[in-house]
Amino acid sequence: MSDSKIKQEVSPFLLERDGVRPVISFSSAIPRMPEWRMAQPVNFQLSNGEHIAIVGPNGSGKSMLVDIIIGRHPLLMQEPQYDFSPSTKPLVSDNIKYITFRDSYGGDNDRTYYLQQRWNQQEIDVETPTVGAKLEEAYHLAGEDTPARRQLQQHIYQLFHMEGLLDKYIILLSSGELRKFKLAATLFSAPRVLIMDNPFIGLDAETREQLKQLLAQLTHEQALQIILVLSKIDDIPDFITHVVEVKNKTVLPKKTLKDYLETRPAFPSRVLSKEKEQAIVNLPYKNNEYHTHEVVKMNNVSIRYGDRTILKELSLTINNGERWALSGQNGSGKSTLLSLICADNPQSYACDITLFDNPRGSGESIWDIKKHIGYVSPEMHRAYQRDMPAIRIVASGLKDSVGLYVKPDEKEYDICRFWMNIFGLEGLENRTFLKLSSGEQRLVLLARAFVKDPELLILDEPLHGLDNTNRQLVKDIINTFCKRSNKTMIMVTHYQDELPECIDHKIILKRQK
Repeated sequence: MSDSKIKQEVSPFLLERDGVRPVISFSSAIPRMPEWRMAQPVNFQLSNGEHIAIVGPNGSGKSMLVDIIIGRHPLLMQEPQYDFSPSTKPLVSDNIKYITFRDSYGGDNDRTYYLQQRWNQQEIDVETPTVGAKLEEAYHLAGEDTPARRQLQQHIYQLFHMEGLLDKYIILLSSGELRKFKLAATLFSAPRVLIMDNPFIGLDAETREQLKQLLAQLTHEQALQIILVLSKIDDIPDFITHVVEVKNKTVLPKKTLKDYLETRPAFPSRVLSKEKEQAIVNLPYKNNEYHTHEVVKMNNVSIRYGDRTILKELSLTINNGERWALSGQNGSGKSTLLSLICADNPQSYACDITLFDNPRGSGESIWDIKKHIGYVSPEMHRAYQRDMPAIRIVASGLKDSVGLYVKPDEKEYDICRFWMNIFGLEGLENRTFLKLSSGEQRLVLLARAFVKDPELLILDEPLHGLDNTNRQLVKDIINTFCKRSNKTMIMVTHYQDELPECIDHKIILKRQK
């Protein structure tokens, strides 16, 4: 049965005891289809007044638990029991809203998106929606137009600084701006239970705090209960009351936030083994490497989209062996800058940019230059919608393609297996990409970026959606890789604690007015 068809029905056993009334409850739950099942039958209860964080390692089954909560997977013998009072909305899908925060520029099933689409504004036509138009559409779909709802709408706009985004095309939003947009559209419907998957990734520090404050405020102002699915467990906000941990497809008993924080294990200070570190350092060098003093040189680069200035007269020189941290508020132009370096942005050919001593537009083949660049970004993650085996995704990095159109030889597959092993992906070579968890997908794309041992490594939010252990693993790998000679790196992150120790230069972009 579709979750949109499921009606809330109060079961006789959903009774209030000592002021505790179950809102969502199921016990010994087993999905009908074997591929949807956890390792153990699932017990879960969200009671009135509770706000829960679901935590656990990448691939542990957090999303599978949410699918059971929202009724997406029919169960053997019983279904989840719901009591959303005081809400009178009849359908479960009206009372529970689940936001996955995928980097989606269209609908969640949009398969027409491609990697460079965000930068190709000439392809925007009159039917392409603006943020304001889509939010107004979401507002009217969510309910009757009333002064109170308009006040809530304006409150959300002000808190998220949405006013400056309303005339912007959806396709031009940054990863963090997309999350603001999707959350705002969902809050218009005033759900009884709001489930969010990693809502804080892609947001700058100021906006993360704003979001936490907004959610806390909404829980006081409305009959709203929140469930957060978090990979980065130090992102748990103060308004969370309970934690449910998922490990190895097993849902552990619910704990109070205080009990969880007192008993959780310490974050690892190192994950990559000495053997794997040495294996990376000892990798043979290629015969066709670029050896230049200036790897990237940008001279008075400006980027505009219509009346909107993204970058203004930016000059930047990155020399061989330097490791740069690139930071700034959402919408300040970080991903745009990287798209210029990688030549994914068509405006790059009108700019004074030199890469590996090759001036942009001088007749050089960008595909020859891309062979020396390893790249991962939220846009790239969004572009991978092909459900091919993970090892083929990694192998596509050798060919600089989104798909894999040239079959690698066995030696190249050995290189792919090496990097998958480095990133802890052994055993997942033949698992198809869309059947991996989002964290596992990010590790596959990171292995793809490293697989050709590039001279220039460009990492745009590389730790998106990774649990604490995998975040430390990737930092260890980056530090180790940068010990090799002739390696230069640019890394974007909104979390200062995600920066590896090898960072020796920093640049902060400011959002243009």
